[in-house]
Amino acid sequence: MPFVTIDGLRHYYRFTGRSGRPVLMLSHSLGLDHGMWDPQAADLEQHLQVLRYDLRGHGASDAPPGEYSIPQLGRDALGIADALGVSRFAFCGLSIGGMIGQWIAFNAPDRLTHLVLANTTSRMADPSLMETRRRTVLEQGMAPVTEPAIGRFFSAAMVAAEAPAVTEARRVLLATDPIGYAGCCAAVRDLNHTDLLGSVRTPTLVISGDQDESMPWDGHGRVLSSGIPGAQYVRLPAAHISNLGRPRSFTAAVSDFLLPKADGSVETGLPIRRAVLGDAHVDRSLEATTDFTRDFQELITRFAWGTIWARPGLDHRTRRMLIIASTAALGRWEEFRLHVRAGLAAELEPCDLKEVLLQVAVYAGVPAANTGFQIAAEELGI
Repeated sequence: MPFVTIDGLRHYYRFTGRSGRPVLMLSHSLGLDHGMWDPQAADLEQHLQVLRYDLRGHGASDAPPGEYSIPQLGRDALGIADALGVSRFAFCGLSIGGMIGQWIAFNAPDRLTHLVLANTTSRMADPSLMETRRRTVLEQGMAPVTEPAIGRFFSAAMVAAEAPAVTEARRVLLATDPIGYAGCCAAVRDLNHTDLLGSVRTPTLVISGDQDESMPWDGHGRVLSSGIPGAQYVRLPAAHISNLGRPRSFTAAVSDFLLPKADGSVETGLPIRRAVLGDAHVDRSLEATTDFTRDFQELITRFAWGTIWARPGLDHRTRRMLIIASTAALGRWEEFRLHVRAGLAAELEPCDLKEVLLQVAVYAGVPAANTGFQIAAEELGI
């Protein structure tokens, strides 16, 4: 398992994505672990290196006794980055993770490229609540605080439906070491960053949940976004763990903030076109280009590939299936065959084609699906 040791403490981490790309460090909420970022990591690691870790006292990281502080947790994060040779990174933290991000912005701003502060605060309105929680888990374990926490983490509808994210969060909370949880409660209790917000110079995005009872917009998100010069903000219809309550919207907000916008250039579009359709097809198309068709070839490279396909909101597998469904519905069989063939050579499998064409049968008609199945069968050699 991947661990780094900092000042005698072992810290668990996961570092995924293609080497050489910019790094995004993700810091989780009190009582959860690095796994809460699974929905974001799956999408973002296609564009970035994603570094997740378990806070001290959580998950597979060590849980030393005693009270922790935000400076300690901030130095842990920097130590993990140092151990992995990461000199600069974007940082996204939720709840206590966002408090850690603030500390890094104050104390090591040269390390940060961007800062995302989600469902967090610069100061607890009533620190005594965290002290009560700290004492409770030390005396009685995690069970008494788990269900109240679940009620804050997720909307009432998600809790009532026992959504998978709720089940997993409950499991992680109950398995958290009370000593580690209590140590982090002390760090949150003692937080007081409000007077320092004006010193932040890192580009910052504040994400708040309109159903967040723990750290609502008024008094928390609003304070951060107004106190940090130039900060942007996004408000989501979610409770405290907004990245699980609205995972796609959360990822879209982070992507829009961190990733360069699609520029619609040939230089951006051509590599994507090659990745999706294959070098052989693209080379044939380019070799067949004439003065009459050159502008058209440039148009589709810029618009289709350099603008639409370059957007991070959908992965290539999803876009392939949308195109296959669209071309089948419209009867564009030459394009349909092209994308079936290219998709099967990449990440699509026969079961994907079957499901898409069954959707086509229901929403675009059986004759279209019949032709689609026939062409797909020819490409599959069956």
